[in-house]
Amino acid sequence: MKVFNFNAGPAMLPTSVMERAQKEFCDYHGTGCGILEHSHRGKDFQAVLDHTNQNIRDVFGVSDAYDIVYIQGGASMQFAMIPMNLMNTGAADYVDTGTWSSKAMKEAKLFGEVRVAAQSKDTKYDHIPAFDTWKLSDDASYVHITSNNTIYGTQYQDFPTTKAPLIADMSSDIMSRRVDVSKFGMIYAGAQKNLGPSGLALVIIRRDLVARTPEKVPTMLKYATYTENNSLYNTPPTFGIYMIGLVTDWIKEVGGLAELEKVNDAKAALLYQAIDDSNGFYSTPVKKCSRSKMNVVFRLPTEELEAKFLELVKANGMIGLKGHRSVGGMRASIYNAMPMEGVEKLVTLMNEFRKNN
Repeated sequence: MKVFNFNAGPAMLPTSVMERAQKEFCDYHGTGCGILEHSHRGKDFQAVLDHTNQNIRDVFGVSDAYDIVYIQGGASMQFAMIPMNLMNTGAADYVDTGTWSSKAMKEAKLFGEVRVAAQSKDTKYDHIPAFDTWKLSDDASYVHITSNNTIYGTQYQDFPTTKAPLIADMSSDIMSRRVDVSKFGMIYAGAQKNLGPSGLALVIIRRDLVARTPEKVPTMLKYATYTENNSLYNTPPTFGIYMIGLVTDWIKEVGGLAELEKVNDAKAALLYQAIDDSNGFYSTPVKKCSRSKMNVVFRLPTEELEAKFLELVKANGMIGLKGHRSVGGMRASIYNAMPMEGVEKLVTLMNEFRKNN
């Protein structure tokens, strides 16, 4: 039985993408071997890399002022690479909105002073701090944010304009909506939620920032190593890059980010309406102004009912709805590949379960 996968990551991929990858897995474009077997120095993979890069520029609106590279280690590796390469003044501003921003701050403290420009920790990360409350430093090397918080279900609805380069971890909402890339010095994202398989991070970095790197940074941890070699200094994660190419092909096919944004807005609106109209049977701790359209977190009246609900949805072909172990409850991750049908089925079950309990 094909299930609706609500996991936070690795997450659901478009069915047509999976089917195309399956078709090409053993024989890529008539070459007699799969893309996994092709040399990263060969013309076949070079074409894949060029195509994927161009797709990202086209779909996400990335200008020639930025380099696009693929780095193994996921977003967590970037938590250290960013301060290692870019903290040129010895200090940086961080906005603490959840677990992943806290982890990024912990790594950055190894390389310089971390200044908390704003935070929502005091209220259990239930909102994104209003921009007019931020206390940004005049000498910050950069300002770091996490655009969407998978565990706590919060998301930036728009982005600030900052004096220092704005760096965003967009792991869980990249390419789910239109974004003005020119506002950012760097955008990075683990691939396993909206882009493809786990194991790599997509990094979009403004070219002037690459020159900041101190001489003593190890070769494989320098951004310049990747930008100067078009991600081919060593063997890159070739299959992951190929899959991002297929996913961005799919985004183009469905109408681009403008169309995806409409669908994502509608899916989230339907799910939040079911929560809001339940007379408190379902509840979310997230303030309305900060609700995530990618990760909808909610609770039921008791943990016993939550366990019973999880059994019901699993029996009906829906997986991955258990909340993160640190907060409990439910979490429906409704990334790009989750069809409206999956959300409609979940909402129908939610309404039935409420009436019966």
